[in-house]
Amino acid sequence: MNTKQIDYCIELARTLNFSRAAENMFVSQPTFSYQIRLLEEEIGFDIFERSGKGASLTPAGAQFVSFLANMREDLKRAIEQGQNFSAKYKDRITITQMVRQAIYFLPEAMRLFEEKEPDVQIEPLFQYENGMDSFLRKEVDICFALKEQTRQVPGIKVHDLFESRIYLIAQRDDPLAKKNLITESDLYGRTLMVGGGSPSALKAVQNRLISSGKIPYFNSADHDTTLTNVAAGRGVCLAPGFLNDHSDQFAWIPFDCKESFFCVLCTHKDDNRKSLTLFLDILQDLYKKAVAFPL
Repeated sequence: MNTKQIDYCIELARTLNFSRAAENMFVSQPTFSYQIRLLEEEIGFDIFERSGKGASLTPAGAQFVSFLANMREDLKRAIEQGQNFSAKYKDRITITQMVRQAIYFLPEAMRLFEEKEPDVQIEPLFQYENGMDSFLRKEVDICFALKEQTRQVPGIKVHDLFESRIYLIAQRDDPLAKKNLITESDLYGRTLMVGGGSPSALKAVQNRLISSGKIPYFNSADHDTTLTNVAAGRGVCLAPGFLNDHSDQFAWIPFDCKESFFCVLCTHKDDNRKSLTLFLDILQDLYKKAVAFPL
C-alpha cells in the first residue's frame, strides 16, 4: 500500500464515483480502478461494491477508510513538520502540557529562546490526559505536571515552576465576582460543579464543601464542559489557576483554602543538552519575575 493508493481510496470514498474520483486525482479511470483493485488484493477484502451507478463502501471498507483518513492526516502532518524542521532547525525540544494556558509564559519563553538558539525548535504539544504517558515513553522531552504526579517516577528530573492556588469560576455578572476572596459560606445554596478529572487537592476541597450539606452539586465530565455550564448559568466551579486563559470571559476569584498545586516541568535524567537547560532557565526566570501574576 502506497500513499497514492491511500489518496485514491479516500477520494473514491468521498465521491463514490470512479470517473469523478479519477478526474479529481488527474489520472485515467482504468489506472485509478487498477490501483484500487491492487489495494483491495493486498489487504484481502473489498473496500467498495461496484455497480452501474458507481461505488459504495462495504461495512469493512467504511471502517478501513475511516482509519485510513486519520492515518493520512497524521502522515501529512509528519511530512509538513519534517519539512519545516529540516529547512531551518538542527535540533528540537518538545514540550507537552494539558492545555495551552497551563504554561502561560511559554510563548514568551519560546521567543527569548529563539534569540539565543535560532537553530533549535521548541515544539509545544497539547495532551489533556496522556501527556505524562507519552513523556515516560520518551516521545517528548519536557512534560508539564503537578508535583504529586512525579513522586517515585524513575529516570526523570523535576524542575519547580510555580505554585498555583484554587479559584472560583463564575459569570462576570455573578454577585460573587465582586468579591476579592471566596469563602465556604459564600457558596451555600449555590450549585457547585465537580469531577471531570480534578487533581487530588481540588477533590479534597470539593469533598469538604459538599460534606457541609449546604452546597448542592452535580458532576461535570471535563473542564470544557464545566465552563460551558458556568456560561449557561447552571452553576459555579473551582479550578486551578493554571487553567485560566485570562480571556476575561469569566471571573476567577481566589478561594480561601490551604490547598494549592505545585506545578513542575519534568525532563529525562539522561537528557543533558545545553539548549534544554537554557530553555528551562528562561521559563523559570519568567515565573520568578511574575510575582504579582495571578496563578
